[in-house]
Amino acid sequence: MDSLKSYIAPDVLPFFTNNKEWSAAKYGWFHEPWLGLQREAILGTYLGNGNPANMFKTLKEDEAGYVLVLYDSTAAYTVGQIWGKTGQKVNLMDNAAQFTEGSVIVKLAFSNINYPEWPVMDGAQTFSVYDTIPTTADPRHGYQMRKVSFFQMDVIVKDSKTAPKTGWVYSTFVYDKDAKGSAWDKMVPLGAMWGNDPDVNSPLTPPYPKLYETVINPAAPEYSKETLGWGGRLSGPNDGAVAQQAVDINTGKVYKNLALSSCMSCHSPAQDTLKSFLLPGPFPSDTLFVYTPGSPQWNLWFRDDYGNVPFDSGQVAMDYDMVMAFKSVLAYEAAQPSEKNKLLRSKLEAVRKFRLHRTRSQFWH
Repeated sequence: MDSLKSYIAPDVLPFFTNNKEWSAAKYGWFHEPWLGLQREAILGTYLGNGNPANMFKTLKEDEAGYVLVLYDSTAAYTVGQIWGKTGQKVNLMDNAAQFTEGSVIVKLAFSNINYPEWPVMDGAQTFSVYDTIPTTADPRHGYQMRKVSFFQMDVIVKDSKTAPKTGWVYSTFVYDKDAKGSAWDKMVPLGAMWGNDPDVNSPLTPPYPKLYETVINPAAPEYSKETLGWGGRLSGPNDGAVAQQAVDINTGKVYKNLALSSCMSCHSPAQDTLKSFLLPGPFPSDTLFVYTPGSPQWNLWFRDDYGNVPFDSGQVAMDYDMVMAFKSVLAYEAAQPSEKNKLLRSKLEAVRKFRLHRTRSQFWH
């Protein structure tokens, strides 16, 4: 992870040290297309996952996360294969969505709850975004310039040598106010994963059995470890891997603070029609239903499939690129005539309604 951070630093670090002069075109890191209407106007971020109050011991109000995904030039080649020169149609034929070996994708995440309201953000680098979500510190309504804190960075690498089963290594850095050095130095490893440990059927609560395809840094700040995924699998504080309440669709049991996902399990259903949801359950309504933890249905999300193996038979696999499948392709499809892709549109509407009641941002209207 230290090597990955050093590798991206020449082009990504200027985003933080000289943001006014940074641009994707200048530094050769590329945005995914078709998200213009979802981006706020200053940093170019869009809404990621949020955390309800008390998700962390130190978080006392609802939090919204803003994210920015950037592809290096190797990864961006695949983006070009999918969208072509015009971006007016999606090409998924002949493995167009399979990333070239060595591709690197970076996801930056920012929290709208800052210090002192969230004490763990003390000293974090802050930026302005332009959005509508009021907070205790900034209760104004409507579009305003609002402060956000940089608190998570994911660096994802296509590396089939290290990850022969899945083809990918996911690594997550988090802000540690007690680390020494610059704001960049204070982004410390939370952990890395290169598979879903399908042979480890984890219990719902600790102590968890040993994982063989996830490594967690025991010295990572405590808040960042409160939202690790199922059985302690890697998931960052911005990733939504813990549900404060979920209902077992098979038994009716209500789970509290259920760790139900991981970085790779959430990305594994990336495919052309988004037939399956990101989390181990059906597409949500107002209630988040899940399959029984540890059951065969649940375990479908914790397979070690290579990126060209579709999550559902008959679909086209999109090589774990969930932001492309879930954001860009859906945005493109939403712009098409309404009689097209009705299945995909229905899934998009279900997710939109589910997320809308969790945020007051107009981006989801």
